[in-house]
Formats: sequence, C-alpha cells, structure tokens
Amino acid sequence: MVATLGTALRLDGVEKRFPNGTTALEKVELAIAPGDFVSVVGPSGCGKSTLLRLASGLDQPTGGTVHTSGDRVGYVFQDATLLPWRSVLANVELPAELAGADKAERRERARDAIRLVGLEGFEKQLPGQLSGGMRMRVSLARALMMRPSLFLFDEPFGALDEMTRMRMQEELQRIFAETGFAGLFITHSVTEAVFLSNRVLVMSARPGRIVAEFDVPFPHPRPPELRYDPAFARIAGEVSAALRGGSQ
Repeated sequence: MVATLGTALRLDGVEKRFPNGTTALEKVELAIAPGDFVSVVGPSGCGKSTLLRLASGLDQPTGGTVHTSGDRVGYVFQDATLLPWRSVLANVELPAELAGADKAERRERARDAIRLVGLEGFEKQLPGQLSGGMRMRVSLARALMMRPSLFLFDEPFGALDEMTRMRMQEELQRIFAETGFAGLFITHSVTEAVFLSNRVLVMSARPGRIVAEFDVPFPHPRPPELRYDPAFARIAGEVSAALRGGSQ
C-alpha cells in the first residue's frame, strides 16, 4: 500500500505474531519522511530485524498496516551477499540486469554507483579479493543501482572491525547527504545510531515496541570528530539510558 503524501514509510499499529505463538512486535507506530534517516536500537531478540522485513515487504504483519511511498526500496543485509564469481561491476549491475535494463544504461549506472561508494578502480576485482569493508561498499553500490527512495539497513556494519566500521559510517552518511534517500537503519550500537541519524528510536524487550525517540540535531555530512563532542555524548547517554530501561 502506498504511504500518505510526504511519507516514505509508515507503520500503523503493526504487530507480528509467529505460528509458534511468539509475539515479536506489538503496536509499533513509525513514520519516516523523505530525506529522513532513522535508526532503531533495542535489546537482542526485540524484533528489530522483523521490523525491517515488514517494512521491506519480505514479510507481512499479523496486525496493523505498513505503507511505503513506492516500489524503489533498497535493502542492505548484515552480510554483503555478493556472487563470488562476478566482478564488482557485474555484482553492482545485477539488479538492473534482472530488471531487464539496457546493457549500456546499466553499465553507466553501475559505474556511477561504484564512484559514489569510493570504489573506482576496483570494477574488475572479485569479492574474494576485497576486504570486508570494500565488500560492504559493493553491497551499498548494488542497492543504489535502483535509485531507491527508501533504504533499509539490517546491521550492515556489525561484522566489521571498529576502525572499518567507523569509516563505513562516515561513507554512508556522506552518501545520504549526497542522495537524500529516506533510511531505516537497524543497529546494536548507540554511537553508530547517533552518528548516522536524524532520529533514534529505542525498542523495548520482546514484544518489541517503540518506547523512546530522540532527535539528533547535527547537520550532514558529519565530521568524524563529532563522536567526541559533548553534545554528541549527551544524546548517546540519553539513548543508552532509555535502552537500559526498555530492556527490563
């Protein structure tokens, strides 16, 4: 169903109960406007990934409604999920190839996406020849190929080492500032959520509900040293306190 005017994603009273009787989500209300970047943090097992699957249409709610602004939705998983026998360029081209796009057009769009994620010069490399951070950049470029108006991220940097993770956060928020997509980002890291987002939502323990919301006022693109700013630390501390309260 199409979202209301001016809304990229909207969840109204969304619930999810599985056949075994487990209630993963309960009465979730969420709205994301075009150009809004929202992160969700919560304890393990609270339904964050389930929330993302419902937002993407990969699963359906058992209660409430999910509305999106169209069919241009990008999804970046926890793993880069690249085809090991295809080059960087061929992996990035894949969504447009499956959609039947003209070869010249998809090649141009793929090169633009590769440039956007900072991988120019690596077009011919295979995934096995790349670092973990570079593979995730390829995954981002592949999702960017379809020029999504809504981007969904399921803990994409969780498996990276700390330095690579921080660099990827900086790259992602640069891309966000340049392209202006609407983003929903799932993470366990409070500092990651605050660094990337305009808003941070905190979920309770299962069944997951939105129990707190925090505005993050810093403009994009954000410099790396923002992480050490007292105002940044204050917001991160408030989010952490709400997370501890919601975990009980």
